[in-house]
Amino acid sequence: MRPVLRLLPLPLCIALTLPLTAHADDDRPLDWSLCPVEDAVPAFADAPPPVGSPEDRESQNTDVAGDSVEGISGETINFQGNVTLQRGDQYLHADNLRFDQQTDQYVADGNVRYQDAGMRMIAERAHGDQTNDTHQIDDVRYQLIERRGNGGAQTIRMQGTQGKLVGSTYSTCPPSDRHWELRADEIDIDTDSGFGTARNATIRVGKVPVLYVPWFKFPIDDRRVTGLLYPNVGQSNRNGFDWRQPIYINLAPNYDMTLEPRLMTKRGLMLDTEFRYLTPTGRGKFDIGYLPSDDLTSREHDEELAEFIDRGYPLDNRRKEDRGRFKFVGRQNINRTWQARANLNWISDPRYLEDFNNNSGSLSDFRVNSDLGVYGRGRHWDAGLMADYYQLSDYTLSERRLPYYRMPRAYFNWEQPFGRWFTAGVNTEAARFQHIDSDARPGGTRLDIKPYVSMPLGGASWFITPTLAWRYTGYRLDRELAENLDSANPETSPSRSMPISSLDAGLYFDRNVNFRGEDYVNTLEPRLFYLNAPYRDQDNLPVFDTGAMTFSWGQLFRDNRFSGADRQTDANQLTMAVTSRLIRESDGREKLAVSLGQIQYFEDSRVRLSSTSPVVESGRSAWVADVSYAVNDRWNIGASYQWDPKYGREDLASLRTRYLIGDDGIVNLSYRYRRNANSGEDLLEQADLSFLYPLSPSWSLVGRYYYSIKDKQMLEGIAGVQWDSCCLAARLVARRYVRNRAGDMNDQIQLEIELKGLGSAGPDTESRLRRAILGYYREDLYLVPPPEIRSGDDDDSFNDLP
Repeated sequence: MRPVLRLLPLPLCIALTLPLTAHADDDRPLDWSLCPVEDAVPAFADAPPPVGSPEDRESQNTDVAGDSVEGISGETINFQGNVTLQRGDQYLHADNLRFDQQTDQYVADGNVRYQDAGMRMIAERAHGDQTNDTHQIDDVRYQLIERRGNGGAQTIRMQGTQGKLVGSTYSTCPPSDRHWELRADEIDIDTDSGFGTARNATIRVGKVPVLYVPWFKFPIDDRRVTGLLYPNVGQSNRNGFDWRQPIYINLAPNYDMTLEPRLMTKRGLMLDTEFRYLTPTGRGKFDIGYLPSDDLTSREHDEELAEFIDRGYPLDNRRKEDRGRFKFVGRQNINRTWQARANLNWISDPRYLEDFNNNSGSLSDFRVNSDLGVYGRGRHWDAGLMADYYQLSDYTLSERRLPYYRMPRAYFNWEQPFGRWFTAGVNTEAARFQHIDSDARPGGTRLDIKPYVSMPLGGASWFITPTLAWRYTGYRLDRELAENLDSANPETSPSRSMPISSLDAGLYFDRNVNFRGEDYVNTLEPRLFYLNAPYRDQDNLPVFDTGAMTFSWGQLFRDNRFSGADRQTDANQLTMAVTSRLIRESDGREKLAVSLGQIQYFEDSRVRLSSTSPVVESGRSAWVADVSYAVNDRWNIGASYQWDPKYGREDLASLRTRYLIGDDGIVNLSYRYRRNANSGEDLLEQADLSFLYPLSPSWSLVGRYYYSIKDKQMLEGIAGVQWDSCCLAARLVARRYVRNRAGDMNDQIQLEIELKGLGSAGPDTESRLRRAILGYYREDLYLVPPPEIRSGDDDDSFNDLP
């Protein structure tokens, strides 16, 4: 009976149509928790358990059984009553099965049922011709097992690699509650070409048809294919009606392109292009956008000109008529040790990011970074040769505010243990610094070398690490820069050389305690850090890439209070700090953590960024304190505080709390205040409230109120409602946010409808909410949401082509 084997794969014709749903978002698994336990085709109670996997079918035999068998071998054989065929994970049942061995024709009728590892199906009748490889199944209903989905078809016909579904349906909703359904009068399948063609296809939400397509072609396997992707529709007061229509172009197995025409009724027609490539040793992505004759430029020309003149902004920073951007991110493996990486960016004018990115996070970026280099890493070393460049992206500033770029920069770091007691290493860097405004800010070359040796000692409850380092920094300056530093006695080759010694030591104590009926481990972790570095006059050295670090807990244990090599602090100081924790023994969770520390300056620290910067006087630094307390498994409170005893004032105060509601809800509340420790000027004072509040299993409210108390201005406001069901979700969000440093506001109303398992229509509100509400996804609770715009970061958002 082996000719009957061809009957078993027949229902897979249904599964071939399912790539219609393959474009659903895979970044986060779909939530089917609201779905009832209801299958369009219930499990077959009499079906034996599957054996093996689909890959094993060709090597397995087929077992055929029935209540009775009649016929003559070589002619017609009739199986009657509970006929079953089984091969591995495949199972077929019918009341009757007739097979003509002379004509290779078969008929299965009466309660036809089929099941394998991926789907279950019931049908009224199946018949076909094995010789001509033609088959037909009538009155079909199916249920997917590997992924959610069900539907039916009036008839399924197959001939070789060609198939046809007549009157087919598909949905991820339960049969009794059809929130959405895909219907097609006819779907033709060609497994050789990997395409399906649907005719008269309709997507219905409830009973209402929302999309009708008379004809479209779609892929039926993993082969990529040129075609339309889901559009993105939005509305804003600056762009007007905003329609984006991605067009995917399959160019080759290892590279592709996506064109995205974008119509903005208040701006014009824009074209975005993304090109990606993948090789055995590298990958890359080009992202290009171009908007000719932006209507916003001409519409707001007079208003913009008046604003620039009134506020003193550089006139060259105004919008250009033609707007565009370019971005390339790529990497190429040279060998197992070395890799080349590039992140190149360009924008047509400094107002581009403000106009084309709907993100308040862009306010923190006043520049667009580009870098290109070769990087290597070994067991005890890492090195690189690179160059970077900056472009202004804040129209309120002049190009003089941009930092120096490095063309080129080379670095080498090495650290290796020697024997049982010692560790030695060296940090080296050589860079040529240039500026986009070379007349106002001439540059130079810098060499920085810092060899060191340490002796890490320790045991289970203690550690002590003495370290001795020597730092040399030498320069070759442009004549103009040397004259700016000291016009009376310009020095083009200044240098600095000094020893640095430190001693880091700590203890660890713990005890078992019982708190409110639970067992905890209570730790006490005192730590001392002594730093000594002699004073060297560095006022004749330039400042290329160095700044004073913000005072914080981490700075208590650093050997330099500056961020770069242009300044090395002098020090004779001792940090005294202690941390205590309360750790629950049952699950290892931290109930309470308290940290307190302070620096004792035995001498003035006289090294400054400039002659006008204050010195750090001898005495005690501000107290640095940090506390986190888990009230229970749902409520967490944290606070940070810095108190300066010299002036009797707080330099920093931060309070944060988080409360979890049910399985999905969350409320975040935070307050932040920071003062300039030197001038006493308030730097920022902000409050931030965000929440996801479930009203029911299906309905929830989302919102954020991010407010600058110092500036008396809202930075971002979000109010929205979400509805979720088993197979359909919708989000309606209103948003108001600051779009530039001048404080101008932008308003948006966004609606996104998601057909689970099929895709979504509308702007990506879910990603916006994920960044605005920490814990919008529970798996993000202990993460910091990524910024939307990250100039200079290496984009590793794709590992392969789709």
